[in-house]
Amino acid sequence: MENINLFIRSIFVDNMIFAYFLGMCSFLAVSKNVKTAFGLGVAVTFMLVITLPVNWLLQTYVLSPGALAWLGEEYASVDLSFLSLIMFIAVIASMTQLVEMAVEKYSPSLYASLGIFLPLIAVNCAILGGSLFMQQRGFASFWTATCAGAGWGIGWLLAITAVAAIRERIATYSNVPAPLRGIGITFIVTALMGIAFMSFLGIKI
Repeated sequence: MENINLFIRSIFVDNMIFAYFLGMCSFLAVSKNVKTAFGLGVAVTFMLVITLPVNWLLQTYVLSPGALAWLGEEYASVDLSFLSLIMFIAVIASMTQLVEMAVEKYSPSLYASLGIFLPLIAVNCAILGGSLFMQQRGFASFWTATCAGAGWGIGWLLAITAVAAIRERIATYSNVPAPLRGIGITFIVTALMGIAFMSFLGIKI
């Protein structure tokens, strides 16, 4: 039940876009149409689901102070926590390469639509932020990290798909003033949706 609560909270209350504004670069650039936005959202969700539990294992059994005690008493005092950031980034970069190769092979049209933003998932601050939140909050288990990653990923997917749908409707049916077209109106829509998502803060999970 605790993991289910964390999963729901990660989607609506701790939403990566509307609560923390992480991953805004690719969010703003790719949210022009729903198909491309959905594809990137799925890729980011997959990355969070994979990298959070892997980084949890690294944190628990390698990087934390005393984590290497399973190798013997002489390693019980070893503290590799100073390597956390670079190790998390290495895991994210490796997984990004796998995702990029898979998308290129099985969905060339999506690969072409995403362009440079697909390999840039490696530096998407939402993905690194998930691992750092995991470390900061001290998740108790592998499954807790997996549920949090899935929740944050689905929340990011929900946010970018919703904004892309709104942008498509605005472009079709609204006469947006010239200075606000493109990124300008996207900032306004994102801010309004962020305010709307604040209503979920009152939910007791």
